[in-house]
Amino acid sequence: MKTIGIIQARMGSHRLPMKMLMDFNGYPLIEWIIKRVRKAKNIDEFVAAIPQTKENDELSDHLESFNVNVFRGSENDVLNRFYEASIEYSADLIVRICGDNPLICASELDRLVEFYKANNCDYAYNHMPRNNRYPDGLGAEICSFMTLDKINNVAIEEDHREHVFNFVWENKEDFIIKTFDPPEIIAYPHLKFDVDTQEDLDKLRLKDYKISMEAKEIIELNIQKDKRKQ
Repeated sequence: MKTIGIIQARMGSHRLPMKMLMDFNGYPLIEWIIKRVRKAKNIDEFVAAIPQTKENDELSDHLESFNVNVFRGSENDVLNRFYEASIEYSADLIVRICGDNPLICASELDRLVEFYKANNCDYAYNHMPRNNRYPDGLGAEICSFMTLDKINNVAIEEDHREHVFNFVWENKEDFIIKTFDPPEIIAYPHLKFDVDTQEDLDKLRLKDYKISMEAKEIIELNIQKDKRKQ
């Protein structure tokens, strides 16, 4: 069973254009993701799924300079981009890795894959604090190719094509959705590490994050900062 990590990234973000190549503590944002996810033991191969537009040529070149597999497809039909990438790389399980999460942790990707394989479900997640105690931005989402194929075949609304798993969430009665709690040492659901806006990136830049940091170290850095404010 082949597990593929698909990194969803693009240069044309409406809220923060060109953010994938913006500097974050010494490295472009996309490099944080690449270098951090590659430590995962339970993912066989990674591919960056990016739009087939001139605007994304620079991002493609940068990814290829790090020997990252690149699949290029529709900018707006992200679901089809994922589907075609999963076919191209013969995926049995697909882990969706968001380009907004520079502090994503390999340990939590591994935990997610292990959980999915051990539980009967169509879709599982640990990237956001919904029905779990995970911080926002350390994990990912996972489904089987069979589930992705079903979504791609039946989802027709624009919102469902643009956001890969919105169809699942809006049709929960048709899917088995599961999540789980993180280890207690990183169970801080109020913390947010994803980058949607310039303000989000500026806040992360204020802290001395290192690209090699593990989940525990990231949380400890934030707890220390919080304690100093008290």
